[in-house]
Amino acid sequence: MKLLRRPDWALPERAATPEPMFRNRRAFMIGGAATVAGGAYLLGGTDHAARADLAGEAWDPAAPRNPDFTNAGRPITDEATNSTYNNFYEFASHKRIYDKAQALPTEGWTLEITGEVEQPMTLDMDALRKKMPIEERVIRHRCVEAWSMVVPWIGFELAALMKRAAPLSSAKFVEFKSFLKPEIADGQRARYYPWAYTEGLTIEEAANPLTFMVMGAYGKVLPKQFGAPIRLHVPWKYGFKSAKSITTIRFAKERPVSFWEELGPREYGFWANVNPEVRHPRWSQATEEVLGTGERVPTQIYNGYGAQVAHLYSGMSDLGDKLFR
Repeated sequence: MKLLRRPDWALPERAATPEPMFRNRRAFMIGGAATVAGGAYLLGGTDHAARADLAGEAWDPAAPRNPDFTNAGRPITDEATNSTYNNFYEFASHKRIYDKAQALPTEGWTLEITGEVEQPMTLDMDALRKKMPIEERVIRHRCVEAWSMVVPWIGFELAALMKRAAPLSSAKFVEFKSFLKPEIADGQRARYYPWAYTEGLTIEEAANPLTFMVMGAYGKVLPKQFGAPIRLHVPWKYGFKSAKSITTIRFAKERPVSFWEELGPREYGFWANVNPEVRHPRWSQATEEVLGTGERVPTQIYNGYGAQVAHLYSGMSDLGDKLFR
């Protein structure tokens, strides 16, 4: 008899937020304030939440749920809260970019796979949906600003796309580059930022089963403020590693320099693995604010996914020092 061994972060099914609750919830959060080390922020401004169009386009047919990712050890973040509290510096440096992000044109979007691969290709979003093994995962997200959330993402393992592209042995890193449209994205007019947004992983990190390409959320096609039409999610790393609105994935011999690393290498390094023992130069990472609840909880090493990724860093005794410089 085949036994299904549940991963270490999973709770019993009864502990997960019921599916109808996160698929159909439409109640909006009344404004509340919470403070993180390094600054205070509003979790639920009614002005913005009231304008959030949460109807969205349903993901049809519904994506099958991966049984290993049915819950993440805490409730799914309310959709209204998550939809109106987003980091997306292309549009502005504050969290309330929902309205501005709607200007991003996503029709006809293509994803180019290039660099050190046997099969370079350019795919549109319909082709990706048809070719990739789409599934839903309920998974954690931890921001370097010391707040966190849980999201039911829809997408596919990056490893599935890598299999099609067939990286060469010379490919040691994977670079992700986002769109560049300063004519519609106000934040990209700021010349002191190194646009377009760039991020990178080692080839081993990219091939890990946890590394996920996101095309939807909450049972719907991915909203623009989340990084439509396709974004990266690397759950054991701080959120700035998960590039949004990606146009190019390049397999490279050399390590790419990421957006925030170029701006502030002492604060936002290449590795950026979640580690409660290594503080950001300006605030602690020991705890995190659970978005929308006001609750502060201890942060887990690798955001709770250590059993799946710790082996990637075996022997790297100076990894903590490399987190932010």
